[in-house]
Amino acid sequence: MNMGDNGTDKHASGNIILVGMMGAGKTTVGKLLAKQLGKTFIDSDEEIQRRTGVTIPHIFDVEGEAGFRSRESSVIQDILGQHDIVLATGGGAVLSPQNRIAMKQNGLVVYLKSNVHDLWQRTRHDHNRPLLQTANPRAKLQELHDQRDPLYAEAADVIIHTGKQNVQVLLERLQTKLEELKQTTESETTMQTLNVGLAERSYPIHIGSGLLNRIELLQPHIPQKRTVIVSNTTVAPLYLEQLSKGLGANGIQVQSIILPDGEQYKSAESLNTIYDALLSVRSERSTPLIALGGGVIGDITGYAAATYLRGVPFIQIPTTLLSQVDSSVGGKTGINHPLGKNMIGAFYQPRVVLADTNTLDTLPDNELRAGTAEVIKYGLIRDLPFLEWLEANIDKLLARDTATLQYAIARSCQNKAEVVGADERESGERALLNLGHTFGHAIENGMGYGVWLHGEGVAAGTVMAADLSQRLGWLGEQDVARVRRLFERAGLPVVAPNLGAEKYLQLMGLDKKVADGKIRFVLLKSLGHAVITSDVPSVLLQQTLDACSA
Repeated sequence: MNMGDNGTDKHASGNIILVGMMGAGKTTVGKLLAKQLGKTFIDSDEEIQRRTGVTIPHIFDVEGEAGFRSRESSVIQDILGQHDIVLATGGGAVLSPQNRIAMKQNGLVVYLKSNVHDLWQRTRHDHNRPLLQTANPRAKLQELHDQRDPLYAEAADVIIHTGKQNVQVLLERLQTKLEELKQTTESETTMQTLNVGLAERSYPIHIGSGLLNRIELLQPHIPQKRTVIVSNTTVAPLYLEQLSKGLGANGIQVQSIILPDGEQYKSAESLNTIYDALLSVRSERSTPLIALGGGVIGDITGYAAATYLRGVPFIQIPTTLLSQVDSSVGGKTGINHPLGKNMIGAFYQPRVVLADTNTLDTLPDNELRAGTAEVIKYGLIRDLPFLEWLEANIDKLLARDTATLQYAIARSCQNKAEVVGADERESGERALLNLGHTFGHAIENGMGYGVWLHGEGVAAGTVMAADLSQRLGWLGEQDVARVRRLFERAGLPVVAPNLGAEKYLQLMGLDKKVADGKIRFVLLKSLGHAVITSDVPSVLLQQTLDACSA
């Protein structure tokens, strides 16, 4: 999938960024390319001079190279907030990792590559190159080239060897390359497939837009041309007919079961409703159940599949962000009990997961925000670069930018697939996926199922876990503030309801991670590194409960 590091379509901004050594022709090519494409041309060096009112050599003389690089980074990051530009960068701009990330996030990067001999011929009489004002400028040019060439190549989407060809020929080659890249990107970003590696129980996760129409992805898992779809009163009117017609057009007989919508219906009564319907239509062991809905539908359908006739196949088609990034992957199925959330269930893997990002178009805003809690979780427990990406892109995610959503879903699923592949039944590492859930489940149960969305409980619970981690000396105050700020930007609660310490302890004592009578907490040794511990002094836990609830 050819996306930038920020998960967005690299063509969306319309920006083209030229990198390369001094003398590579970035300014000449950039001006002509911008004119042909109807874009605005900007030279970062010229922009620095315009803003400071002095020449580049003067900045080097007064502030040194470090001072110039700082100014350069600030200007480049500012420029890259624009759209439809052709930016010619200074030769050393790629030295900054932040610049390289910003370039890859905000446009297509083109490396104009020249050999040192040609570069020397073009620059040897130019006295406005501060770094070449040495006793042996030819050797310095070679040194700079050897240092920077790998960085140019790393940042580039396209590499064009300039050679001695006519500029017009070079432009034609470049535009052809850019068009080919655009076509390839468009075809590749329609769907991404990941794999959950569990030997004979391995299965694919397909992520992309318009996948409800891709019946060929489901057909191999419906061998007897018969299936039962389980959905709810909210999702069924939106997508059941579309899915049923697609299956029917391929000769597959479809029956459906519609449950009420809400966490409070993830119950034994709803489970029996599914059993009753399956028995009444004499559904057979070879007939798969399809879960079409959010986490509640996925969990209860999976548990029904695990237990009906001692196990029938099932397929996950999650329609909420939370279910696409978390509950549909990994095979945890079950129902709630009045005394505890998800206390009755089974590990039972689906045959395939189909995450159609188009279904998020109809997702209410509060449900979308709730889903981001589980996305943020992956960054906090094991993927610090993803956490940093989320901090930069949370606004795009909440604005439902298609490419950003697809990237976030894929990155989340990749993280979960790796954990599940290593620890399917939560004997060790998989429990780390429950960051914030011990507190969060207590909130959901204590307030009454459905009053707080699952993701809302996880958000407030994760802030509590971060606070407790700080009290244990693992996180700094700034780390906790960073966690809280990201959840706040996602529009999620960061203060838990005041159930009272005694009630919290009672509810957390029912958590599935309790061992030897001790509550096991998932906490943060640092951002991006979670641990499981039972060694939490009661006085610190009491302080967290008091400080984080109101």
